Amino acid sequence: MDGEALADLDNPSSRGQVIALSGANAGELSGVQLISYDGRVLGLSQDNVLTAEITTRDINRGEHKHFLAKEIAEAPESFRKTIRGRIVDHDGMLTTELGEKVLPKVICDRLASGEIKKVRVIGQGTAAVAGQALAKLLHELVGISLSVEALLASELSGFGLQLDMSDTLVVAVSQSGTTTDTNRTVDLARARGASVLAIVNRRGSELSAKADGVMYTSDGRDVEMSVASTKAFYAQVAAGALYACALSKALDQSSDRARHELLMGLRKIPDALVEVLATRPVISAAAKQFASSRRYWTVVGNGMNLIAAQEVRIKLSELCYKSISSDSTEDKKHIDLSCEPLVFVCATGLLEGNASDVAKEIAIYRAHKALPIVVATEGQTRFDAAAAVLLVPSVETRLAFILSVMVGHLFGYEAALSIDALARPLREAREVVEHAVERGGDANKLLEKIRAELGAPATRFTDALATGNYDGNLEASTAVRIVTMLRDTLASDPVQAYQRSSGKIASPELLLDDLTSALTRGVDELTRPVDAIKHQAKTVTVGISRSDEGLFDRKLVKSLLEAGVARERLSYRVLKIVADLDAAVSAVTGFTRYQIEGDIAGGSATIAIVDRGGMSKNLTSRVDRNSQLVGTKRRVASDQEVLVARGRSDSRTVIMVPETKGGQTTGITLLHVMFHDRLPATAMRAVLQGYDRRYDRLVDWVTETEGSFREDRLAEVAVADLLILPISDMADHWRSK
Repeated sequence: MDGEALADLDNPSSRGQVIALSGANAGELSGVQLISYDGRVLGLSQDNVLTAEITTRDINRGEHKHFLAKEIAEAPESFRKTIRGRIVDHDGMLTTELGEKVLPKVICDRLASGEIKKVRVIGQGTAAVAGQALAKLLHELVGISLSVEALLASELSGFGLQLDMSDTLVVAVSQSGTTTDTNRTVDLARARGASVLAIVNRRGSELSAKADGVMYTSDGRDVEMSVASTKAFYAQVAAGALYACALSKALDQSSDRARHELLMGLRKIPDALVEVLATRPVISAAAKQFASSRRYWTVVGNGMNLIAAQEVRIKLSELCYKSISSDSTEDKKHIDLSCEPLVFVCATGLLEGNASDVAKEIAIYRAHKALPIVVATEGQTRFDAAAAVLLVPSVETRLAFILSVMVGHLFGYEAALSIDALARPLREAREVVEHAVERGGDANKLLEKIRAELGAPATRFTDALATGNYDGNLEASTAVRIVTMLRDTLASDPVQAYQRSSGKIASPELLLDDLTSALTRGVDELTRPVDAIKHQAKTVTVGISRSDEGLFDRKLVKSLLEAGVARERLSYRVLKIVADLDAAVSAVTGFTRYQIEGDIAGGSATIAIVDRGGMSKNLTSRVDRNSQLVGTKRRVASDQEVLVARGRSDSRTVIMVPETKGGQTTGITLLHVMFHDRLPATAMRAVLQGYDRRYDRLVDWVTETEGSFREDRLAEVAVADLLILPISDMADHWRSK
């Protein structure tokens, strides 16, 4: 073994290691002996033991050629595991029973009381599409009583964050729980007061630790070996439907009957998915017949099928290496049919009127020489204009889109195999050349042998090329290059023929090199590895690092930055408090920046002025006489909290802002400010809620003696007093007279 992790770096001979396993002590650390290459026994401890996240069950493909096929086949069981034990019968009506760890009571109570007014469902890629299903189902159940929206996590963090998100419930969807964009957005939303629920597959993942409640899909470890995620999507949709029912119940919206019908339909989906899997031969035939002939593809749907279209688009793009659009069924004719695309139409669960309209759209596609392939519910006979109709069982209308997705996943898999099969004649031709060259010998004799064996694969390729089989997937320049090289190689005088067509000083070696290069280029363009996809999200691990842009438009924050404070030295909590204080400040008249060094907790820290501006330039400072960090500034540095204060001698009002790095206070910026005299009660309440919890503390103090709190009196008290005076003094303004 190349046991670098356990090697002695000062002894190169320890890099190669042998592990001896004892059957008698199998499964115990004592049954493992680690020996270096030079024969020394190396010590092992429990710290060196890691548990693999995958097992032989996960990596055993069984009867399947690819992990993707195995995981699509496992989708019904993954769906079934996700809903298992979470749907119960109560007096003849189905309802959800999720438990405190999945949906905490505090979130249900806040929904019921109206504190939570918004639900934002987030994710990236396939998880984001599954999130759309949750959002649509929840919206259907609760109507306008709750603002429900599905967003990409990166869109919410970039453009949808508010300073105060305590009225928002974020539902984050992720297969692995390690999606950088999603987790960063959750952090930002939580810091602003949002509650978080998570739908995730991996127990102990980063996302599950961030959420208030977690619904694990399947059994919390349903490993996907294929890069293209498939069975996770079905489980995420199942989890989303459960959350939709539970949240609507907590909100006391929709009827028990509506939830019962949705949950009944949810229970039937696994069996319906099994039925769809049984139609794979029909789907495969359609993929083989149509996938290779059209260069441009698009996926369309309407209603819930628009969700299916977006998921199918992702899988067709990943598996077949095509840039594929996704549109509404009705909108496609307004965008572009001139490229004569293959149109994959998701049309399951449509009612009569909608089905008739989709049939008209399909006829329009066909009239424009497009190639529509329709996924429809069995019994539908309207889609005669389609090139192929792939039928699925009848299920609950709102959930029928799931079956469209299953057909799309299977179609994508079979289409990838079909495209990959086009490379077979080119692979065989390349093997003829490579095997001959490996055996060596005279170049002219090698060329003669290659010519004798090259004819069969070359003929299969050129015949398929002439019938249009390669039109959709092989670049024209590549096809021309391959045909030219095959023609020259099979000519009666191949070297001379190659020299005439290429203009090069030809030789057998150069001819064979260029032939191999042309064949390799064609093989590369046609190869579809299915499981090992060139998928950026799996290889590039950086994601968003969203700064807190929503805070930086406040004048008070701008003044802080203009004073020279580095953005990275201001924590989010500090920024938010300063932003909340902005409404109370009428002007910033100057600033003083201090640098702090030494042990603050131990009392040996020092403080020095590093910059001044505005009125501060004309003031004397105690720090000029004594560099010891003491008093109010020591408190700000120690607590790392913003402080509003008034000078004892000059009554000037200031705001002290701590600067930190790596958890240590490195400085303080003191802003000289003038406060507004009075503010409207609602504005003053917002300021007090943002600073030092003064509003809640004031209400508690007043109601202790008065029984109630009159918020309107906030407008009668000086802003500076409300922010600076002790709460006990402020409460006197509310005493009964």
